[in-house]
Amino acid sequence: MSEDRGPSLSPSAVRASQEVRGVIGPLRRRIGAAGGSEDISLTQASVLARLTGGDGLTASDLAAAEGMRHQSMTTAVTALAALGLVERRRDPADGRRLLIALTAEGRRRAAEGRQARGEWLAGELQRQCTEEERQAVIAAMTVLGRLIRD
Repeated sequence: MSEDRGPSLSPSAVRASQEVRGVIGPLRRRIGAAGGSEDISLTQASVLARLTGGDGLTASDLAAAEGMRHQSMTTAVTALAALGLVERRRDPADGRRLLIALTAEGRRRAAEGRQARGEWLAGELQRQCTEEERQAVIAAMTVLGRLIRD
């Protein structure tokens, strides 16, 4: 690394970064696929999960949170609306904005998906890991959690 970018990175920091990035993406896709929703894409399942626990988000908010273009998010939301899983409604605080919110069926499907993903991951950790390895995963998640907290 050049000196104007701060201190040199240790080989272990570089290796840890590579290892984490090499696992997180594929693991996220496997967990998403375990949600059991054959009729919706992983992006659409992620949108449902993101909309739980709130009064709705704009398509722009969803696109930013998912790291995708607004037009792509609009396509995903339109497909979810066609399935009756989300609805568009005016923002009560600003009538010019449209909020995307879960329908009752969307809440049910999001909860089912969350349950299925959690069961899949717990089952795989039980099946493939020793107790000591599971404890190491817990410790590693504590360390990685510090990276995402302010």
